[in-house]
Amino acid sequence: MSEPLRIALAGLGTVGAGVIRLIEANADLIARRAGRRIEIVAVSARERGKDRGVDIARYHWEDDMASMAARADVDVVVELVGGSDGPALTLARNTLAQGKSLVTANKAMIAHHGLELAGSAEAAHVALKFEAAVAGGIPVIKGLREGAAANAIERVYGILNGTCNYILSTMEDTGRDFAEVLAEAQAKGYAEADPSFDIDGVDAAHKLAILASVAFGTAIDFVPVETTGIRRVLAADIAQADALGYYIRLIGMADTERGADGKGRLFQRVHPHLVPRDHPLAHVDGATNAVVAEGNFSGRLLFQGAGAGDGPTASAVVADLIDIARSTLGGGEVGAPFSIPVAELETFAPAESGHRIGSAYIRFTVADRPGVLAEITAAMRDAGVSIESLIQKGRAGPDNESPVLVAMVTHEGPERCIAEALRLLEGSPSLTEPPLVMHILKD
Repeated sequence: MSEPLRIALAGLGTVGAGVIRLIEANADLIARRAGRRIEIVAVSARERGKDRGVDIARYHWEDDMASMAARADVDVVVELVGGSDGPALTLARNTLAQGKSLVTANKAMIAHHGLELAGSAEAAHVALKFEAAVAGGIPVIKGLREGAAANAIERVYGILNGTCNYILSTMEDTGRDFAEVLAEAQAKGYAEADPSFDIDGVDAAHKLAILASVAFGTAIDFVPVETTGIRRVLAADIAQADALGYYIRLIGMADTERGADGKGRLFQRVHPHLVPRDHPLAHVDGATNAVVAEGNFSGRLLFQGAGAGDGPTASAVVADLIDIARSTLGGGEVGAPFSIPVAELETFAPAESGHRIGSAYIRFTVADRPGVLAEITAAMRDAGVSIESLIQKGRAGPDNESPVLVAMVTHEGPERCIAEALRLLEGSPSLTEPPLVMHILKD
């Protein structure tokens, strides 16, 4: 058998320890599939003596993880530290500058610096792999780059954050409110002590920006992603959606369009949606991720599975290592990180959402007094929004001063009309908090 592929592993948290366990447990199987053995040479993390449930004594320890890239006995560096900048980015840059391949699960770093790193990898003729950065163990990057490579992808969307999906589906099953379910998710380890990146949609936005680049052949562009999380979703919204025949899911969605000037524009949004019960994403429960890609010849493709955890994410990391072991055996080419060379990726301006046609669920929290409903419907009328149904719920609290909930579903129309209606209502003393808008997912 050929010389082994030698790796250095930075980051020994849940995923890093999972990578060690997987490589050790499946060493022979991996060697047969890769054409050579994959061996860990060196490791690094913040604390050397921490009990991680794996034996790291057999591997060389590096106090300075950035120095691992310079080791003569390392072919590939695996970065599992996390963070868009700092030590992770320094290690990534050093690795590629040394002419070594890099495997990472770091979606924030790829979303912010992916083009720079891909350009460096291409210049050095080495691999940059990031399957584990999007949807954990689901091979969606590989599916888009290889399985659907012959297709023009028209739209890519899905459930990209397991924490949010766990919270929403648990609220759905139990009728409990957001804060209570979030606390439970934190206690079970599904949510971080500071869950902001997850529940505010930032984690999903990082993943969506990466997916959009791979799917459409566009330069990765995280900054314009329109991002709304799930903090403001109430148990009452879940119940109302259910009565209307929908489930609520946080959906990341991207597609492209051509303007009247012929120039391409990229739409990217992370936003809670009402999902019809007969849609495949409606029944994705718990901490599961699912991605839908619509190809012009393949039709709808669904990728679904565990979006996080040591086993699934480690599986994606080692799959990338196997790819590198195969492709570099005998000096073969590793390919462009985003399928298309960086210089050939198209740069699309952000697409405006105002002209997009669809229906929406809008929930108002209002003072319980005469004329409020007339004020809301007048604003909708003046903005050109057609109301399909309207429901006024009882008081949200135990006393007569508590606000009430007014929810409506609109007929299909341009999104700019809803934005205009909400603008007309800005500053109204009738509204006790800003309205919540959730778009309805269309097939």
